[in-house]
Amino acid sequence: MKKVLICTTAIVCLLAVFAFSADKTGVPPTKGVFPKTATMNARGRVVEISEKAVRIERSIKGRTEIMEFALESPAADIVVNDSIKIDYTVKDGKLTASRIAGLKEKRTYRKDGSRPTKEKPAPLHKSNARRCL
Repeated sequence: MKKVLICTTAIVCLLAVFAFSADKTGVPPTKGVFPKTATMNARGRVVEISEKAVRIERSIKGRTEIMEFALESPAADIVVNDSIKIDYTVKDGKLTASRIAGLKEKRTYRKDGSRPTKEKPAPLHKSNARRCL
């Protein structure tokens, strides 16, 4: 009688383990959590700008292409021929700009476009130090 009771208890426990493990096989679904969309960026020169959209021209590996972005909010202080950087995402098949920043132009100091070089000081050798004293 004892053996039958122990075997029955063991079988019930074994079935309970299988039942509890079947419930936890997958990750519980999350409600209200949306996957994060990738933010990309582009740099280029403004060709056309309005309150709702901006078109830029950019060069990649010698190719020039024009990209059009829908604006979430109007861009301030951006005019045609400005160099800009746009952070954007793809929403409903359209490129939507979330942030627009103007880029600083490279400064040239001479008419020929070259920058002046800084002169390096002469190295201080022991022989030069004795002459100064």
